[in-house]
Amino acid sequence: MPSRAATNRARADKRAGKSPGTQAGEFVREEVEHVREGKHGARSAKQAIAIGLSKARRAGVELPPPQQGKMSEETRRKAVRDIEKGHHMAPRQNVTSKRRSASTKALKREGHRAASREALSAQARSAAKRRSPAQRSAAAKKAARTREMHAH
Repeated sequence: MPSRAATNRARADKRAGKSPGTQAGEFVREEVEHVREGKHGARSAKQAIAIGLSKARRAGVELPPPQQGKMSEETRRKAVRDIEKGHHMAPRQNVTSKRRSASTKALKREGHRAASREALSAQARSAAKRRSPAQRSAAAKKAARTREMHAH
């Protein structure tokens, strides 16, 4: 369950007209903090990020599922299910205590290095390498434009 603070920060981002990716970043940051604090671990930086994105989608952030072929079909389906959950704000179905404790125990067994500066930096570098120079350039230009907009 995401903290109220993360949800509020994401809502503020949405009001400020920021992209869904930026809104989701609040949930990812919270997840990385959880791993660092020792609330639970993660096998990789990628897993910590994925948990954060899942929480964002469930909280109603309009984050599209990964494109076909970019990730496994199972991951895509999970993202679509998370989006559905975010759209229908039905009362939360409580997970059975047995299942909740099992997933918590499994996460607690994982290491905490996944949220280290080195791991996150390596993940960012490898993600950037997968993008074309044109995509990276476009992202940098967009960032510069939004900086201009928010500076005034």
